[in-house]
Amino acid sequence: MEVATHPESGAGISQRNRAYLEELHRGAPGAFGVTDAARILGLPHEETGQLLGYLARRGWLSRVRRGLYVAVPLDARQSGEWVEDPWVVADRLFSPCYVGGWSACEHWDLTEQTFRTLLVITGRRVRHRDEVIQGLPFHLTVRNEGALFGTVTVWRGQNKVAVSDPSRTVIDLLDDPSLGGGIRTVADVLAEYLHSEHRDDELLVRYGDRLGNRAAFKRLGYLLEHGGADNSALVDACLARRSSGLAKLDPAAAAPGRIVRRWGLGVNVALKSPEEEW
Repeated sequence: MEVATHPESGAGISQRNRAYLEELHRGAPGAFGVTDAARILGLPHEETGQLLGYLARRGWLSRVRRGLYVAVPLDARQSGEWVEDPWVVADRLFSPCYVGGWSACEHWDLTEQTFRTLLVITGRRVRHRDEVIQGLPFHLTVRNEGALFGTVTVWRGQNKVAVSDPSRTVIDLLDDPSLGGGIRTVADVLAEYLHSEHRDDELLVRYGDRLGNRAAFKRLGYLLEHGGADNSALVDACLARRSSGLAKLDPAAAAPGRIVRRWGLGVNVALKSPEEEW
């Protein structure tokens, strides 16, 4: 193969390689491998592999993992220093998916904590739940595609990415407190949500019903009563949805905890006092 290795133009890339990259941008909005690129460019597989390797070494493609690339924007200031927005990387690699959990909490200002790892909820089967791509850490939670609801689309530069809306974010955390970093953080997020413009009790209950985990309602009801706020209608909705059996307030904690029979819940983590919480 004759890869265009002659001196790059003032724009940082030769005319021929720019044409290849423009085709890849048009034909592969997400991540792509050699087979995908060969189809898009109309080149033999081996020749395409050499081309992609060359463009990656020059910094015009970003190798997100072995054999998988994303195209660097042609207007990037310096190709070798470019790093994709992690939200966009997630959408390209793990779609169908949405940004959720603690990352969505940060987006909606439901927490003051900051998390370096981007949390992604995906309908795609993945080999590893924790990935490092372009030096950025991702944590993946897998759900069936029917559970990928309650999202809104936000713009990240020129790319659209799905993120759970505030009510879906909260119900996800009640369903699986580890998505918020543990039940103590979940309690803080819930308190912030209830006092925010995002609060929508009917939507919260509807999402909980659709997700189908009644333990989420146990946690929600208990946290509401623990906080002592006036949420009688929401508490009643949670009481009506209790399941039989015992659930843990925080499934990640080993101890069963003190049993609260009203909620069928093992309170196995100490929370803040109501004054501190709400």
